[in-house]
Amino acid sequence: MTSRAQPIRKGDPSVAHDRAGRLARPTDLEDIAHLVTAYYSRIPDPSDPAQQVVFGTSGHRGSSLDTAFNEAHILAITQAIVEYRATRGITGPVYLARDTHALSEPAMVTALEVLAANDVTAMIDARDRYTPTPALSHAVLRHNRGGTRDQADGIVITPSHNPPRDGGFKYNPPHGGPADNTATDAIAARANELLRSGLAGIKRTTLQHALETNVQRYDYLDHYIADLPNVLNLDAIRGAGIRLGADPMGGASVDYWEEIGQRYDLELEVVNPFVDPTWRFMTLDSDGKIRMDPSSRYAMASLIAIKDDYDLSTGNDADADRHGIVTPDGGLMNPNHFLAVAIEYLVANRMGWDALTKIGKTVVTSSMIDRVVSVLGRDVHEVPVGFKFFVPGLFSGSLAFGGEESAGASFLRMDGTVWTTDKDGILLALLAAEIAAVTGQSPSARYVELERRYGSPAYARIDAAATTEQKALLAKLTPDMITTKEIAGEPITSVLTRAKGNGAPLGGLKVTTENAWFAARPSGTEDKYKIYAESFHGPEHLAQVQAAAEEVVGQALAGE
Repeated sequence: MTSRAQPIRKGDPSVAHDRAGRLARPTDLEDIAHLVTAYYSRIPDPSDPAQQVVFGTSGHRGSSLDTAFNEAHILAITQAIVEYRATRGITGPVYLARDTHALSEPAMVTALEVLAANDVTAMIDARDRYTPTPALSHAVLRHNRGGTRDQADGIVITPSHNPPRDGGFKYNPPHGGPADNTATDAIAARANELLRSGLAGIKRTTLQHALETNVQRYDYLDHYIADLPNVLNLDAIRGAGIRLGADPMGGASVDYWEEIGQRYDLELEVVNPFVDPTWRFMTLDSDGKIRMDPSSRYAMASLIAIKDDYDLSTGNDADADRHGIVTPDGGLMNPNHFLAVAIEYLVANRMGWDALTKIGKTVVTSSMIDRVVSVLGRDVHEVPVGFKFFVPGLFSGSLAFGGEESAGASFLRMDGTVWTTDKDGILLALLAAEIAAVTGQSPSARYVELERRYGSPAYARIDAAATTEQKALLAKLTPDMITTKEIAGEPITSVLTRAKGNGAPLGGLKVTTENAWFAARPSGTEDKYKIYAESFHGPEHLAQVQAAAEEVVGQALAGE
């Protein structure tokens, strides 16, 4: 197989489902009772790789209907986390967050029963409601501030923007952000060992006993929202009268947006205040599935349709770690475009930030950021895909900003100290409003100005089928295996298999020229690989870069 085997260009309308961008029909909806019953009734086969615990870039994900996210998995993962934190001397409470997916509450109950049986205190929402991922990160950092002896960590129960049938379970150590590979590998290995043992060695009590003994309440919403003026200029948003439409997309940010508008007297309307585990109010994504992806123009179709009703509209995924920005003049912004605008604005308007702090981006994020940051006199810190690679820098304050092309980012407080070490979609949505208020321009208009100064890059991603063996080959490529000297008529300036910022393996490769680049990496959850590419010479040159990339990767996978 070569890399040209049925590539799918993400966002290309020619390959979109015929009902993409239209409201879901009853036949598109999950049977929630069936989904939850499967969580309790189906027993995973630990010898089947598809039914084992696997931590990808954002924790363990799967569906109970596929026997990939069931009670046995959560029992094993939670016990493994308890044992892991003990080896690290973590003796404080576990902050526990859940989103609005149907499998999140059953998984939370299971986790509470295991945590309590192991005499670990769990901090759950004071209102028995939903907790966004950034609020969990904020809570862990708040607890550990000052180096308290009994350090806390966290568990986030969410599959992020995945369809309603999925569940997700993620561990955040005391630094507040996603766990690194060392931690997740250890947790996954121990969880699978427990599955193979028939769950022997797992401690568990009843929910009633857990609630009476080892569960405490924490007001995630109040602590997070009360702290927002230390990271954002909310006075400017209010003073400019920015009309903001916020769509939680049926996710965990629903109560937060209502409270933010009221507490800070903003002209803010919660566009969709409904929570429904079927997500029947969603428009279908490009593949015809319900997916709460705020970077997808199909999933965001309802909000885009009313863009002229507000000065700015925003969307968040189910756990609110991603953002989507919609403007009247530009519609839904490409995430790369907004990241560039956000970085330029923040560096100019955060006087408390140290001039030596760097700007973090992933290896597949637009090079527009490199051009902007260079003119600003700062350095780019480029890392592999995964927000976990930004955690050390955000935690220490050496990274002022960390952002991903998939619409996830966070940045420092006004005084240059850490805000969150996980993606914060609420923060970035409010930043868009601050930018509009302070500059008098929409983020879309500001990006047009960046293009006038730095060029207009064309960017796209290709997905193609790949076997497990081919994905393994791609992850093990070395620079000397790439023999070609030019890409799309330009000499190659670098071939990278490790990130320039932290030296970590890319799990693939990146090839650059003066005005273009491509990166190829295997999917962590699906039988496919991805090619990201960008060209400052326009769409036609981008197509040439993509064709060359497919050829290079195809030869590598074929062992040529």
